[in-house]
Amino acid sequence: MPDLTLHAHPLSSYCWKVLTALYEAGTGFTYQHLDLADPRARAEFYALWPMGKMPVLVDATAGRTVPETSVIIEYLDRYAAPAHRMLPGDAEAALEVRAWDRFFDLHVMTPMQKIVGDRIRPADCRDPFGVAEARRTLDAAYGVLEARMQGREWAAGEFGLADCAAAPALYYADKVTPLRGRLPALTAYLERLETRPSFARVLVEAQPYAHFFPRENVG
Repeated sequence: MPDLTLHAHPLSSYCWKVLTALYEAGTGFTYQHLDLADPRARAEFYALWPMGKMPVLVDATAGRTVPETSVIIEYLDRYAAPAHRMLPGDAEAALEVRAWDRFFDLHVMTPMQKIVGDRIRPADCRDPFGVAEARRTLDAAYGVLEARMQGREWAAGEFGLADCAAAPALYYADKVTPLRGRLPALTAYLERLETRPSFARVLVEAQPYAHFFPRENVG
């Protein structure tokens, strides 16, 4: 088995995506808690991955550093002998899973992060136009997903990569543009994700840090 270390923070949505896959698959790994406020830890992380985006997986056995969440999860599927694979073996089915993985990252996670990121900007640097545009993107994505989830349990076949992307994206998106109560199929899907043991564990681990989540700007 590979010697795996995940460099991550328990409040990061993209870290949640990979953690959900690791817990779902029962893959052993070391959790390297990132504190980018610590200058030494920040310098070490940027030396590991100059783009500075978390999470990053290090496979000490293979001598490989793997960034980017979707690639990390596919890497784990290929090399870590998971008990539960995140992508199906069938090429057509895997293509559908990848398509919905990208949908959640690009059309839910990205606009959600735009809204949250604007909350921590100085007042004179905020971007109300960009935030309004992000909310429109989220509403459009919600409409697509409400139609998609009619009669479905998971995003694409069995629980997998797309659902690992969906869980943090929808959880945080609901905090900035609420979906519960007005979109029944999507609400039910989010609730299934929240009670899935792998993602439920991620949420429990994040609780001590939840108060750091930026609240909406007032004034």
